[in-house]
Amino acid sequence: MNKGPAQIEMEQLLDAAFAPSHLAVINDSAKHHGHAGDDGSGESHFTVEIVSAAFAGVSRVMRQRMVNRALGDIPGNRVHALAIKAKAPGE
Repeated sequence: MNKGPAQIEMEQLLDAAFAPSHLAVINDSAKHHGHAGDDGSGESHFTVEIVSAAFAGVSRVMRQRMVNRALGDIPGNRVHALAIKAKAPGE
């Protein structure tokens, strides 16, 4: 499956913000076709898996806030749903 513009932009923003040792931006939109928030773009629902030293000693809630902040207006505006799995190395 080809990556869309939102997915590519999220990967670039997260890579720049966190220099992760692991980053996967997974497009889950097909699983939610016809559900609330499906705008037909094929880029409405994503899961982010990220491992970065920036998350060491940081709470789960704060990690999610850091990721959302790095993504700017994408969550909630251009992407309906975003699941975040943020970990520090070794977790």
